[in-house]
Amino acid sequence: MKGNIVVGQSGGPTAVINSSIAGVYVQAKKLGVNKVYGMVHGIEGFLEDKLCDMDEYFSDPVNVEILKRTPSAFLGSCRFKMPKIEGHEDVYEKVFEIMEKHDIECLFYAGGNDSMDTVKMLSDYAAAHGKSQRFMGVPKTIDNDLPITDHCPGYGSAAKYIATSLKEVIRDNESFGAKKPTVCIVEIMGRNAGWLTAAAALAKGSDCSGADAIYLPEKVFDIDAFMNKVKELGATKSSVVIAVSEGVHIADGRYVCELANENVAVDAFGHKQMSGTAAYLAQLVAAETGLKTRAIEFSTLQRAATHLASLTDINEAFQAGADAMKAAANGETGKMIIFTRDGEDPYECGTSSYDIHEIANVERHVPDEWFTEDGTNLNEKYIAYARPLIMGELTPVYVDGLPRHIVMKELFEK
Repeated sequence: MKGNIVVGQSGGPTAVINSSIAGVYVQAKKLGVNKVYGMVHGIEGFLEDKLCDMDEYFSDPVNVEILKRTPSAFLGSCRFKMPKIEGHEDVYEKVFEIMEKHDIECLFYAGGNDSMDTVKMLSDYAAAHGKSQRFMGVPKTIDNDLPITDHCPGYGSAAKYIATSLKEVIRDNESFGAKKPTVCIVEIMGRNAGWLTAAAALAKGSDCSGADAIYLPEKVFDIDAFMNKVKELGATKSSVVIAVSEGVHIADGRYVCELANENVAVDAFGHKQMSGTAAYLAQLVAAETGLKTRAIEFSTLQRAATHLASLTDINEAFQAGADAMKAAANGETGKMIIFTRDGEDPYECGTSSYDIHEIANVERHVPDEWFTEDGTNLNEKYIAYARPLIMGELTPVYVDGLPRHIVMKELFEK
């Protein structure tokens, strides 16, 4: 590859998205790429010509290792939606103008569904207008809802955090042994796909009874059935812990969180901002049963816990970035790196590149056959799928008793 490259991050961060840009950077340098630029705040910052020189930070291999242990998006993220091409050609021409200015041959974008849509539109515009620049997608999403790929970098670490934290919540809730149980409802991220909440099933083991019920958005949420379940559990147990996705919805399509607040905000992509599901259900349970309730919302903790990241996830995120760089060096464009599971015992997973048109704007859901018969938990098929993804740890570098992170100074400059 004769020209330079640029890499960016978009959407909600993960515990391992920085490992992906580390993979792009390290592989680019192995292939002799002169300059690796980073987008400051994704494509939105790129359109303003906000770039950083990655060599300034990562020519020292020690910093690459610290980057793998740094949460959030080192380069800064964004939720900027590229407009439709027709009628907005000036926006797309601006992208290519900046690429030409910095002699950028290929753009790498690490993100989820909406980010892959950006890769698709940029590669389509290049093909339609005879542009030589190339565009590659690097998968990232704790939601694990990108199609085609077996799983997405970021999911394994989020699942590890969710299962660990839920296990600790269960241990805490069980410690009192009261005659009347405390009903603890734990809200986990997931708008339309329940992969994250499904990870609650991993908490169950020889030393943990596990969640008493798990509710995913793949199944219509029946409030009456939910209340009956809680009453049944409350009559037989001294502790009740229920995991619920923030995106569970009732039969008419409304999210449960909307029952408490009809004026739910939306983001640039038209996505409703989810919050308050656990709080609403806890209040409902308290009012109808008189039981003590507690609502816990994991919120951004489940995507920021690099201190509890899965080593498998870190290594695969790095590999996704490296393999995207290799594919681009071989002339590929308009592709995303996917994972293909090649073995279960032991777990083996390979990668390949796949047409972005088959991936962008498509959402993958938890399969029906992975639910228990009553739809309120996950079975062994899910456990077999998810368990390998949470394996292994990478110890943080501790300074003054706390994990050391690497931070880009450009994020704090006006």
